[in-house]
Amino acid sequence: MTQGYSPLEVPEYTIIVPCFNEKGAIADTIVQLVSDNRSGPKFELIVVDDGSTDGSSEILDQIVTEGQWPELRVLHQHRNLGYGAALKTGLRNARSGMIVITDADGTYPNEKIQEFVQRCQNADMVVGSRTGEGVRYSKLRKIPKIFLKAYASWLVGQPIPDMNSGLRVFRKEIALRYIQILPDGFSFTTTITMAMMRNRYRVVFEPIGYEPRIGKSKIRPIRDTLRFSQLILRTGMYFGPLRVFAPIIFILGLLFAASLFYDLFVIQNLTDKTIIMMLSTMNTAMFALLADMIDKRSTS
Repeated sequence: MTQGYSPLEVPEYTIIVPCFNEKGAIADTIVQLVSDNRSGPKFELIVVDDGSTDGSSEILDQIVTEGQWPELRVLHQHRNLGYGAALKTGLRNARSGMIVITDADGTYPNEKIQEFVQRCQNADMVVGSRTGEGVRYSKLRKIPKIFLKAYASWLVGQPIPDMNSGLRVFRKEIALRYIQILPDGFSFTTTITMAMMRNRYRVVFEPIGYEPRIGKSKIRPIRDTLRFSQLILRTGMYFGPLRVFAPIIFILGLLFAASLFYDLFVIQNLTDKTIIMMLSTMNTAMFALLADMIDKRSTS
């Protein structure tokens, strides 16, 4: 027996699945998501076809035509706009105030979705943190993430066990507040994590496993690591400029102190480089304070 509801009935939550060239996994993912969630509250499933060229679009259209899954809606993007762009399309079209996102490639334990939705009743976002048992993914991707995660955690002032997990539940109204700064690429999840944590929303991390994906990964380790680094700095500037500039101010201050000590006690003459170091430290500190004041006024 299928779960049905009228077009006017608002579901409890919306599952959004971005899909780009996932013909080997998307049908099974849809079956699993519908089967796992039909026993719980009413939901809707939105699959956003992000300009697939491998036949995924035809598979999705066939599934819709068969009419077995009344919970399913398929949205087609005219070309490949990116992972984040697909999520934003789904977000704008979601009828529920509670949003679930997951991947189409079979890597995440989607059977935990109902548990996460229930957990999110007392939180603003629940993230499936890939720190549980059975986590398997490339060490080449793991190494740079150690440093990026540590730096991102310092920027937001809280530990981030997994900053870009693709399985999470969050409130639509909060995501829409930041939709203008959420990127169109894979950095969508990193940005919304840092934005919500920096602004003191309640974010809960739940350990999960992570399986090898079906099909070829779209992640490019070097390129995407550089993009993640740039994104973390940009997001840090947006939400916590003092945290970004603090190390720079500290280093400039040390250089100024060392130069001043050398001038006073070794050559006994105040040199131009010491004055330049002093002005650089002061100017950077004043810029950071001004940026922090602007940030506080814009979010108050």
